[in-house]
Formats: sequence, structure tokens, C-alpha cells
Amino acid sequence: MLTIQGLREYGANVDEGLRRCLNNEDFYIRLVGIAAADEGYDKLARQVRDGDLAGAFDTAHALKGVLGNLFLTPVYEPVSEITELLRAKQEADYAPLIDRILEQRDKLAAL
Repeated sequence: MLTIQGLREYGANVDEGLRRCLNNEDFYIRLVGIAAADEGYDKLARQVRDGDLAGAFDTAHALKGVLGNLFLTPVYEPVSEITELLRAKQEADYAPLIDRILEQRDKLAAL
């Protein structure tokens, strides 16, 4: 079950996330749950695997916005990194970043 303490232990900047949610803990927890279950993580992995880097950028950019607003730092950081690489249309081995993103998403979802 998602808790404020669990999110702190995960590494989220809960205080800032709560400020974005007018200090409404229930609302913040609900939004974090939605973010953890977002289909965008798997979509991003699939798009990168299939070479759809333009689509992957759109998906990563959307995830980055949600995760940044909730201050879910452990998953936000690799999503932000891949977003910028995709924005620059940089040829890269995206697999390690996708692995980090999915690992952090799984940790968040397990809370």
C-alpha cells in the first residue's frame, strides 16, 4: 500500500510533491498510484525496441511531466535522461535506461 513514508524511503521528494497537490495527502497518493500504473512505461520500452524514436520521445516526455510534477525522483531521473537523448535524436543504446526506468517503476508499483 502506498504511504507517504514508503514514498520517502523510495526517494521521492514527498514534500514538494505534496505542495503541488495543495498538501492533500490522499490526492497525492492517488496520483502517485496512477503514475505507477501508467501504460507509458511499457509503451516507451516497446517504441524504443521497435525503433520508433519519435513516438518514444512523445511518450517519454509525457511521463517526464507526470513524474516531475509528483517529484518521483528515482524514476523521473532516467525518464528525463532518455527524454533528452530522444529529443536530440541521438543514436544510443537505450536498453540500460529502459531497464532502469522499468526497475524504478516496479519498485514504485511495489509500494
